Amino acid sequence: MTDLAGQKCVPCRPGTPKLTAEEIQELLPQVPEWDVVEREAEKRLERTFSFDDYRQALTFTNNVGEMAEEQDHHPVLVTEWGKVKVSWWTHAIGGLHRNDFIAAAKTDQIYSEMS
Repeated sequence: MTDLAGQKCVPCRPGTPKLTAEEIQELLPQVPEWDVVEREAEKRLERTFSFDDYRQALTFTNNVGEMAEEQDHHPVLVTEWGKVKVSWWTHAIGGLHRNDFIAAAKTDQIYSEMS
């Protein structure tokens, strides 16, 4: 099993294949606290992270944003008092790609470094 957090996202273009259900099931154990959800007919990875206050949630949001810029792969981040909901999927292909699992693992790493 390869360490997803140590990998780098690769550029995706329209026409790049989405992950199959089998590929998703192979990768999901590496990001066990994430859920695969379907929104607007697209599969996404989602997780809500908990914090003691708004300042910690905002710091986490900014750290994930910095990582997203470095990877050139950007999530939806919803920041509220004491929590941040993160959604990863690859817009160019309308679903999940290995990049989303890499980014989710990197997001988990950021969270664990803050704890």
